Amino acid sequence: MSPSALPFAVTLALALLCATPAFAGGIEIGIDAPKEIQALLRQHVRLLRMDAGDIPAPGPDRAALLRRTQREMADLLATEGYFSPEIRIDRADSANWRLIVNPGERAVIAAVDIRCQGAIVDVDGGQGAQCETLRHDWAMPAGTPFRQEDWENAKRTLLDALQRERYAAAKFVSSRADVDAATARARLGIVIDSGPVFRFGPLEVSGLRKLPLDFIARYNTLKEGGIYRRSDLLAFQESLQTAPQLSVAVVSIDPDPQKAAAVPVRVAVTEAAAQRLGFGLGLSSNTGYRAETSYRHVNLFGQGWELASGLRLEQRRQSVYADLFLPPEQARHRDSAGVSFERSDLEGLRITTGAAGLARNIRRGDIEIQIATRMQREEIHPDDADADSYNTLTLNWGWVRRAVDNVLDPRSGHVLEIQLGGGLGLSTQAQSFTRGYGRYQHYFSLGPRNVFILRGEAGATLAKTRDGVPQDFLFRAGGTQSVRGYAYRSLGAEEGSATVGGRYLAVASAEFVRWIRANAGMAIFIDSGDAADARASFRAHTGYGLGARWLSPAGPLAVDLAWPRGEKRPRLHFGVEVAF
Repeated sequence: MSPSALPFAVTLALALLCATPAFAGGIEIGIDAPKEIQALLRQHVRLLRMDAGDIPAPGPDRAALLRRTQREMADLLATEGYFSPEIRIDRADSANWRLIVNPGERAVIAAVDIRCQGAIVDVDGGQGAQCETLRHDWAMPAGTPFRQEDWENAKRTLLDALQRERYAAAKFVSSRADVDAATARARLGIVIDSGPVFRFGPLEVSGLRKLPLDFIARYNTLKEGGIYRRSDLLAFQESLQTAPQLSVAVVSIDPDPQKAAAVPVRVAVTEAAAQRLGFGLGLSSNTGYRAETSYRHVNLFGQGWELASGLRLEQRRQSVYADLFLPPEQARHRDSAGVSFERSDLEGLRITTGAAGLARNIRRGDIEIQIATRMQREEIHPDDADADSYNTLTLNWGWVRRAVDNVLDPRSGHVLEIQLGGGLGLSTQAQSFTRGYGRYQHYFSLGPRNVFILRGEAGATLAKTRDGVPQDFLFRAGGTQSVRGYAYRSLGAEEGSATVGGRYLAVASAEFVRWIRANAGMAIFIDSGDAADARASFRAHTGYGLGARWLSPAGPLAVDLAWPRGEKRPRLHFGVEVAF
C-alpha cells in the first residue's frame, strides 16, 4: 500500500467500526418468579419484551439496562403490594439470562382511618350516619392485600358515593398509604370534605331554536329546592333523550359550592329534524304482503306537538291513521288524540272500522299505563251470514310492565300486561259490555346461549251475547304470537262460514331457543289454546314445531314451521319488514 493510501484506509476502517452495531446477539431472557406475578412482569418489563439481538454489548449501556430493569421490576411489584422483593439477574450462562424474582411477603392492610368534614359532619349529630356508611362500605378493609390499583379504585368509589347524592362538590383533603416494608403492613388514612348540601335550582336551557321555550320544562322531573341526586339528573336526561324532537340532550350542574343552595340545572340540547317521510315493505304469514308510507312532524305549528300518520296496505288488511301527541305535562303523562280507518278480510270475516279517540299515557320506569276512550263505528260482513253495523263508545285501561334485560332481544325477565275496559252501545244493534284481558311472558336464561320462554294469556268479555260487541273487544286466536300451526285468527266462534270473535280466550305456550351464534339461533315450541263464545265450547287446539331466530339489522326475525296436533301438513309462520 502506498503511503498516500494509508490515511484513507485508516479512515475507512474507523468508519466501518463506528457503523457496526454495539449489540451482542443471541441472548435469550427467561424468568423465574411465582405464577401470580409472571404475567405482570412479562407485560411491562422492557427487557423481557426486547428481541434477543437487541441487548447492548458489554459496557455502560448494558449496565444501565440491567439497573433500569431491576428498578422497573421493584416498582411494578410495589404496585401489587410487594415492597421488599429480592431481584437477581443470573448471567452465568452468557446466552441464557434468568431474571430470578422472590417478591417477598405481600403487604396487608393493618388499619384504615376515614374521617369526614364539611356539612356531612352536622347530619344526624356528630359524624353522621352517612360517614359511618362510607366506612362500612370501604372496599379495602383491614386484612385485605394492598394493591395500588385497588387503592385508587377504592378512593374513587368513596368519593363517588358522596358526589352522587347531596354533596356534588365533595373532595379529598388528604389521602395516604403508609407502608412498613419490614413488617409488610399498610396503614391507610383519608380525610374527605363533603362540602355543602346541594339543592336543585332553576333550569338553564341552551340549544332551542324552533321548539317553544317551555318544551324542556314539560319533561322536567326535578323539583326546585329538592336535594341533589345524580340519578335524578340522569332520569331527566333520559326522558329528554326519548323525545323525538331532540337528537341530543345533556343535563348537568356546576359543582360550585357557592351555588349549592340553588344550583342551576344546565340543559344543552340539539333539535332533531322536524319532518320525516318513510316507506316500507313487508311480508307476514298473518296478513300477507305489505307496503306502507308514513309521515311524521315533531314540531307541528311550532308547539312541539307530534303528528304521526300513515297508510298501510296489506293483502288482508288496510288502514290509515293520524295521531297527534302533545308534549308531557311535567313528565307525569302524555296526552294524544287520533283518528283511524281500517278494513280487513280474515277467515271469512270482513270488517270496516272508523274510530276517533283520546288517550293518556303514563310511564314510570318499566311500567306504562294507558287510559283511552274512543268512539267507533264497525261494520261486519261474515260469509254466508247477515251483515251488521253498530256504534260504540269504549273506555279501556291498560297496564304493561316490561322487566326484561333487553326490550328488543329479551333473554331474562318478564312482561306482564293487564287490560280492563268496556263499552256503551250507542245504536240499536250495539250492546254494552265489560272486558278483561291478561298476558304474561317469562324469559328464563339457561346459560349464555339458551333461553326458555313461557307465555300465557287469557281474556273474557262479559255480555249477554257476542252480537253488538266490537271485534276489537272479542277474541280470536291462531297465528304468530298465538297458537302456531293454525291460520291467523282462525280460532274463534263461527257465524255462517266465517270465524268471528268469541267472548273467551285462553292460550299457553312453551318455547326453547338455542343461540348457535350471537345473532342466530334455533327454537322448538308447543302452543295450545282457543277462543270461544262459551266456556262449554272451548277446545284446546295444540300446535308444535321448530323455527329459526335471527337478530337482523331491521329487528328480530322468527321463522317457524308448526304442525297442528293430529295433522301431517305443517304451516309456515314468519314476518319480515324493510324500512327505507
